[in-house]
Amino acid sequence: MSTTSIKDLFDHNRLWAEQMERDRPGFFTGLMSQQHPKYMWIGCSDSRVPANQITGLEPGEVFVHRNVANVVVPSDLNCLSTIQYSVDQLKIQDLMVVGHYGCGGVLAALEGLRLGLVDNWTRHVRDVRDKHLALLQSLSPQHRHDALCELNAIEQVVNVAQSTILQDAWTRGQKVTLHGWCYSLKNGLITDLEMTVPGIGGLSEVHQRAVALVAERKRD
Repeated sequence: MSTTSIKDLFDHNRLWAEQMERDRPGFFTGLMSQQHPKYMWIGCSDSRVPANQITGLEPGEVFVHRNVANVVVPSDLNCLSTIQYSVDQLKIQDLMVVGHYGCGGVLAALEGLRLGLVDNWTRHVRDVRDKHLALLQSLSPQHRHDALCELNAIEQVVNVAQSTILQDAWTRGQKVTLHGWCYSLKNGLITDLEMTVPGIGGLSEVHQRAVALVAERKRD
């Protein structure tokens, strides 16, 4: 059990800030200037999946939105507002939807677990499960959780691509590429799900291929 208290967090913060300023003078002054990230990361709220550390990016280099099971749906104005700001104002060039193996929200959807209010949110992941049920049932039971984590990230990329935000951006010629990835807690590595969408057109073909790769992927 952790013995860290709220006071400890403030102490750690002060020590960290002092250490950063010693090691990299002017670090915080630089952060005060307007952020100009090239990337947006839509990931899971899981505390073990920190976008900056995983990708080796500095603060200010990646714009982040997180929710349970990295879901993007048209009814979530929080997520859509974040995407629109990143595309229209920050002019990001790449948007990654990043799932992670071992995701609790995906497991709940896979097994139909009842967790409470969050069940209404993971209903979106259960929709992904139902859409790809035949594929999931063709896999060994021990591999279905990982496969659904991948399929969920793929389907959320589709949702981003079909949003009015990206459709409008691509129509006016803005270059924004979407990516579907999945992160492993076991080894810290990212798997490229090959769900890469550079603009209008070809979404169906890219989606079909990415889903096929889920079925074909060799798993331990």
